[in-house]
Parts: sequence; structure tokens; C-alpha cells
Amino acid sequence: MGMSPWGVFHVGVTNHTPLTLGQVTQFVGLIILILSLSIKVIPGVGSIGNMIFIGVFIDIIDSLNIISTPNTIIGRVIMLAFGVFISGWATYFYLKVRLGAGPRDGLMEGLVKLTNKPVWLIRGVIELTALTIGYLLGGPVGIGTLIAATTIGFSVEFAFRVGRYDTENGVHTDLVLLYKSLTGASLREEVCNK
Repeated sequence: MGMSPWGVFHVGVTNHTPLTLGQVTQFVGLIILILSLSIKVIPGVGSIGNMIFIGVFIDIIDSLNIISTPNTIIGRVIMLAFGVFISGWATYFYLKVRLGAGPRDGLMEGLVKLTNKPVWLIRGVIELTALTIGYLLGGPVGIGTLIAATTIGFSVEFAFRVGRYDTENGVHTDLVLLYKSLTGASLREEVCNK
């Protein structure tokens, strides 16, 4: 029925490079992390881990061929709906620990704070942008892709509301805060300033 919007983008990039799908995912994640610095989104340990391990697991799962697609249209629709639903909750659970958002979710949170627009809108615009560029690069698009692009934002927003996750006021332990915490730098700065 089609890949996720970011999947379309990543496959589109693989069409023009010798990289695997997982490697493209990692490379794109790194670029997004760097670009997100311009809107004051500093990565955390979770951001780096997300960028590295998602790509690794994509290549492992792809090489082992352990996830099969149902043969019936009803089975595919159920799998698609479940995938969109679980993506919203997966986003909530890993962001709730506040160890840094993955590249794409960090961009989303940064833009929500910057624009003061709702999560569903920002996430939807990001997904549609990735889909459009991916399509232009030759990535595969299907009806499932369009459904995912237009519903994933609502799924994330729903999980955030039910779980009471505050995107605008929450603070992740980014690499700078982690460094200060581990070295006691902020305490030393206060003592030195007195």
C-alpha cells in the first residue's frame, strides 16, 4: 500500500547513492540534527542513539526479511492502521524519558516551540515535505503512504494528550546539559561567579 513518507524519502535517496536504506536513514538523521541546531534543538544521548540504531535495525530487519505483509487488503489496512497508531505511542514513550528526541522528532518539537502550532500540523507538514521530496527522487508512493502522511500527526498528538506529554515546555537532557550534569560545571560556574 506504500511506504511511510520518510521511507519514501529514504528510498528516493538510495536510488541515487550506493548507501543502504539504514545508512541513508542515519545520514539524513545526521543532517537533520545539524540543521535543527539553527532552531536551538540540541541533541541528547537519545537523539544520537535514535539516529544510529534505527538505521542499524532497518538494515538488519531488511536483510533477515522477518516482517511479512498480509496477503489480503483487509490485513494490509489493519497493519497500516496499527502501524500509524503504534508510531504515535512509540514516539510518546521514547520522548517521555526526555533524553533527546530523534532527529525528525527533534525537528518537530523545535518547530512546535518556534511556531506555537499544534503537533499534528507540524508533524503533518514535515511528513508531507519528506513525501514530496522522496517522490521526486523516485521513492515508492501508494495510498498507504498518503494515509500515513495525513494521519501520523494526529496519532502522535493523541498519544501526547493521553500521556500528558508537554512538547512546548518540556526540557530534554541534551548533550550540553548532560555534560554539565556529569562534570558539575554549572555548580562550579555558580561558585566561581560568587
